[in-house]
Amino acid sequence: MDINEMQSLLQTKLKPQRFAHCIGVMETAIELAKRFNVDEEKAAIAGLLHDCAREFETSHLIEESEKRHLFITDIDRQLPILMHAPLGTAIAKEEYGVDDTAILKAIASHTVGGAYMSDLDKIIYLADMIEPHRKYDGVEKLRQLAATTDLDTVMISAFDQSITFIMRKGHTIHPYTVAARNEILLTKEL
Repeated sequence: MDINEMQSLLQTKLKPQRFAHCIGVMETAIELAKRFNVDEEKAAIAGLLHDCAREFETSHLIEESEKRHLFITDIDRQLPILMHAPLGTAIAKEEYGVDDTAILKAIASHTVGGAYMSDLDKIIYLADMIEPHRKYDGVEKLRQLAATTDLDTVMISAFDQSITFIMRKGHTIHPYTVAARNEILLTKEL
């Protein structure tokens, strides 16, 4: 299945606003891939399909993940919306024929990050946060950083923004997010 076919199928499965977000993430991911010298086609596919599991209601994400024997943390059970990312890898394989491990890993890590993030992983995480439909305090700063600084610097700011938001909501901070942020900081310090 080529990307145009993927796009057509995805449009039939998602609500119009969610589909528009996916197009925005795809386009932003392509621009970031150009800037940071990452495979643009992989960025486009991962950006397009990053929310493909949002076709399921949040209340069904754990059940759908269990059907596919995906690993589910206690935090995922507390905040089941987080499971749309790892579940998205299964849906990308099952329904869209994606078998590229780099694309699948980028889809899996777009919500909470994780250790050993590739540049593609970082681009999809970031594109999801700064695509044109996003409106929140701090988004313009992230967009500016994405256009002017190195990828790891903007990722630290993105993680900080995410962690601050989660703390304000009173939710548990996912250990994958902490691991991703710490890994970048440790690498930058060496």
